[in-house]
Amino acid sequence: MVQFIQAQNVGLAYLEEKFSLQLAEDEVFFTEWFEKLPEITDLEKQDLDRIKLHFLRLVKRPPLSEETVKLVVLSPLLNLAGFYDEPFYMRGEESIEISAEDEGEIIRVRIDVLVIQEQFWLLVIESKRSSFSLLEAIPQALVYMLANPNQDKPTFGLVTNGSDFIFLKLTKENQPKYAISDQFTLLKRESELYQVLSVLKNLSQSLS
Repeated sequence: MVQFIQAQNVGLAYLEEKFSLQLAEDEVFFTEWFEKLPEITDLEKQDLDRIKLHFLRLVKRPPLSEETVKLVVLSPLLNLAGFYDEPFYMRGEESIEISAEDEGEIIRVRIDVLVIQEQFWLLVIESKRSSFSLLEAIPQALVYMLANPNQDKPTFGLVTNGSDFIFLKLTKENQPKYAISDQFTLLKRESELYQVLSVLKNLSQSLS
C-alpha cells in the first residue's frame, strides 16, 4: 500500500525536533565516502563507462522509472561492489510517494526502498520533474535509518535518481547524528561513477 507523505512533514527540521537528530559537524564522523577508498580496476572502469552510456541512451526517451534506474544503474553497481555476495542479503520495502508543491504545481515523486543487511538503505527516486532535488529525499532516507532497531552500529544510505548520488551515515548511540557526502554525478565529462563504486566497495568491505 502506497503511503502519501507531504514533503514538508518529513523535512530535516521535523526530524531534528521529533528525534533530536543532529548534523555531525566534525568531518571525521563520516570518512567512509572519501578516505582510504579501494582502487577501481580498468575492467571495472569499462563496466562503469557502459553503465553511463546505457543510462544516457535511456534518458533520451523519458519517462525514466525507478525500476529502470535499478535495472540499468543500481543493480550493476551493487554487483560490482559485492553486495550480491555473502554475507549480504537484500530486501525491498514498499514504494513511497512524496508530494511537493512547486510554483503551485503538485510534484509527485516515487521513492523505492531497498535494504541491505539492515545496515544500508538505498532510495531510488523516480521524479516527474527534473527540479526535484535529491536533498528533498534525504529526510525520508533518515526516517528509515532512524527506525533501525540496531543502536550500536552506524547505518548508511544512498539516495539516487540514476544520474546523481548522495551517501548518508547515521549513528544512534546517545545522540542521533547524521552526515551526508558530496553529490556525485555521472553527467560530467569525467564520470564520477568511479568514485561512487569506490565508496560502495568501501562500505561493503566495512559492513561485511
